[in-house]
Amino acid sequence: MNVDLSALYQLYLQHPEIETDTRKLKPGVLFFALSGPNFNGNTFAAEALDKGAAYVVMSNPDLAINERCIVVADVLQTLQALSRHHRQQFKIPFIAITGSNGKTTTKELIAAVLSRKYVTYATSGNLNNHIGVPLTLLKIRSDAEMVIIEMGANHQKEIASYCDIALPDFGLITNCGKAHIEGFGGIEGVRKGKGELFDFLRHNNGSIFINTDLDYLHDMAKGIAKQITYGTTEGKYTGAPLMDGVFLKVVVGSGDVTINTNLVGVYNFPNVMAALATGRAFGIDMEEIKAAIEAYNPDNSRSQWLQKGSNKVILDAYNANPTSMKAAIQNFAAADLPNKMLWIGGMREMGDAEHEEHQQLVDLIATYTWADVILVGKEFKGLEGAYRWFETSVDAAHYVAQNAPQNSSILVKGSRGSKMEVILNGEW
Repeated sequence: MNVDLSALYQLYLQHPEIETDTRKLKPGVLFFALSGPNFNGNTFAAEALDKGAAYVVMSNPDLAINERCIVVADVLQTLQALSRHHRQQFKIPFIAITGSNGKTTTKELIAAVLSRKYVTYATSGNLNNHIGVPLTLLKIRSDAEMVIIEMGANHQKEIASYCDIALPDFGLITNCGKAHIEGFGGIEGVRKGKGELFDFLRHNNGSIFINTDLDYLHDMAKGIAKQITYGTTEGKYTGAPLMDGVFLKVVVGSGDVTINTNLVGVYNFPNVMAALATGRAFGIDMEEIKAAIEAYNPDNSRSQWLQKGSNKVILDAYNANPTSMKAAIQNFAAADLPNKMLWIGGMREMGDAEHEEHQQLVDLIATYTWADVILVGKEFKGLEGAYRWFETSVDAAHYVAQNAPQNSSILVKGSRGSKMEVILNGEW
């Protein structure tokens, strides 16, 4: 069956659950048969219908077996167009968040704060790409009062394309660091790519939340009239970071309020301030903001504080780049903890800078004293530095199982592809 976007939207309103994976399919959903370099979603159309999908949106008419198969020219473009049409039905704040580091934590903190007063929808996990953004939009229901959309990117024009779908009227760039250098082509390319969010808001009379401690954000924000500022010394909302052991404390303004977080590391300070500024901008009382932030506990390998036997572990292995890696190591080195160890995985998407960035990381590690250092991944192979090296996290896990640490403090960090959690999950 062939339908236009308006007719497809009516079907969506009748069946507002979207699925792209038959393994997760529930009866009554709309199944979008996405295809990629290594898979063809059209071949799962029959299975989706057998499992109870209400309709299948697909691109191959030869595999359309009945009238519940909706044939379109491009399934992904149709998904994105449908999500954009759905977003246009709402006249509520849509806040977009991007940046090199901290965007998921910032999104979670802002969602926690806004949820104290508003029905808030936000990106689940880090579904922040060309598929995740439309799926997030299509999960928004009619009771929504606030929406937070996380946007990830590793090349130019990517954020711009997400803005054209999500149509944000508020935006926040956490920072622009050395992440996805291979795709962006260096730090200036990162700023240009992330800055596409500000470009969209500038052209559409939108508002931004901006960290006054990052000078380059001021340059990127030129021409945007509506700016809500936060930072350590300048801005409408200010605060000071303190450390309570490994945990961040934030003293707000003149010191009347102190927020005791469950976040590890002073590098989470701007994430907390972004949530504070957003909450205040939307009329939430400071005591409610404090309660929301203090109740937030990080998960999914993002700065988690864990116990493993007699050891204390900071698990921060969801992602890594030179900027976040440097901050994590320096913060850990400064913490008053016993018998500190580093288990560090390689950083991905470094392009031609891979060797140099990893050597600089090893040089940084060498400026501190550690009980032990384990480096994992081909990125560290052959670098100068007398540390234990393993090609994979599985190899490192075998070593740790045979040489289990005791009464130690361990920072576990690396890019997602390094799978550093494998070492932590081993039997030791």
